[in-house]
Amino acid sequence: MTPTDIDLVQSSFAKVVLIKEAAAELFYGRLFEIAPEVKPLFKGDMKEQGRKLMMTLGVVVNGLKDLPSIVPAAEALAVKHNDYGVKPEHYQVVGDALLWTLEQGLGPDFTPQTKSAWATAYGTLSGVMIAASTRSAKDMEQTA
Repeated sequence: MTPTDIDLVQSSFAKVVLIKEAAAELFYGRLFEIAPEVKPLFKGDMKEQGRKLMMTLGVVVNGLKDLPSIVPAAEALAVKHNDYGVKPEHYQVVGDALLWTLEQGLGPDFTPQTKSAWATAYGTLSGVMIAASTRSAKDMEQTA
């Protein structure tokens, strides 16, 4: 990620924070529309899930200038997601839902450059998470 990418992600996320509840609702609505098979993975209060999503995004976005500082948390989150039944292929649809949500929420402020920056950021973090998830799954198989 370039410094410009990081600035674009951080400045656009500052606008999303202003509509965070609506953004979370849009995100999960879109996710369940394009990947209905993941809906059973979400148990409990979706408003609370939305708050957790926005909080986690905030931590990640704020940590982009020091990526090594957020990698351990991303890896731990990925391992935790294994317990919920998240599969590596789910990360793509989550990314698609995220980009769609940002486009809806930011409107004309979601420029091609901003979209590219978010895609890069998500690709970087999801790659870290998929690798951690896969390592964890292999470790579990070896100890079973």
